[in-house]
Amino acid sequence: MTPPPNTSTFGLSPGTLVYVGPEVAKDTTLKIVKYNEQYHEQHTIKQIKDCQISGDKPYISWLDVDGIHESGVIEAVGQLHNIHPLLLEDIMNTRQKPKIEFFNETYVFVSLKMLYWHDETGEIEAEHVSFLLGSNYLISFQEKRTGDIFGPVLDRIKASVGKTRRNGADYLLFSLIDLIVDNYLEILERMSEELEELEGLILAGKHKDPISELYNMKRQLTLMRKYVLPLRDMLSQGLRENSKLIGKSTFPYFRDVHDHVINAIETIDSNRELLTGLIDIHYSTLSSRMNTVMKTLTIYSAVFMPLTFIVGIYGMNFDNMPELRQPNGYFYTIGGMAVLAGGLLIYFRRRGWM
Repeated sequence: MTPPPNTSTFGLSPGTLVYVGPEVAKDTTLKIVKYNEQYHEQHTIKQIKDCQISGDKPYISWLDVDGIHESGVIEAVGQLHNIHPLLLEDIMNTRQKPKIEFFNETYVFVSLKMLYWHDETGEIEAEHVSFLLGSNYLISFQEKRTGDIFGPVLDRIKASVGKTRRNGADYLLFSLIDLIVDNYLEILERMSEELEELEGLILAGKHKDPISELYNMKRQLTLMRKYVLPLRDMLSQGLRENSKLIGKSTFPYFRDVHDHVINAIETIDSNRELLTGLIDIHYSTLSSRMNTVMKTLTIYSAVFMPLTFIVGIYGMNFDNMPELRQPNGYFYTIGGMAVLAGGLLIYFRRRGWM
């Protein structure tokens, strides 16, 4: 049975297994993959007791836990593999920031976020992912919210394509992290394309109200930066640690992922700066338009002010006003007003005020 969603672990004892995240309607599924260069096996586990794996086999064991919302399943997996309760708490907390922890030579814990870009809403959705790397085995935990995010790596293992089948569990960890980071770059590329299109519309004056789109994109970039920035320090820490679980031969691959993360961070920062500039341009354009309108209204007010003065004088209805007795006084007045208005407009134009 799926427990109700929780929003906080405030007040609970450390290590208490409570799922913090959106509600999930599906049950947790467990899948195990065993492989080496000549061997491959994959099947779904029906009994939790059958999911125990170890590193003393002549093949790599990968246990994938799809769904972290059932505390009973996560607790059972943790007991079978001697996982610390505090790590299990981090696994079930979807608000946990990306991090890496080394537990002597027993295992390495890694948590990070898989991101998805929705074209319809223009928003980013984050999925909490955790890994436990042991000697010759890997356990992955993912939210059961979309399809299997590790599908491309599973396909490569099944087809024996690439280097995954010829390397250890540390290379499998790299492959999965690399898949997540590559998805960051793909999202950033799509956001950059939309940003360039939006920039063209704003500069051409063809977008009447872009401010909501600009602020939404800036908010998504800020959210993405919150998830991507810790990866830089996390991977740097992993490369500095002298752990036997991550072989020296795998270090170049993790350094490559580290470079991709730095590239993603730089792209995020440059896009945020561009968004800030576009927001400033938008407000400057609005201010310029307002100034143009105010200038036009001021000019017309200046033109009609003396005309209103003249009309006001001849609207005073005094008996002793000799101009009122002129047969053509109306036409003289209208003509004089027209000449005065024309003269003012010519004067304003010569001074560059219009």
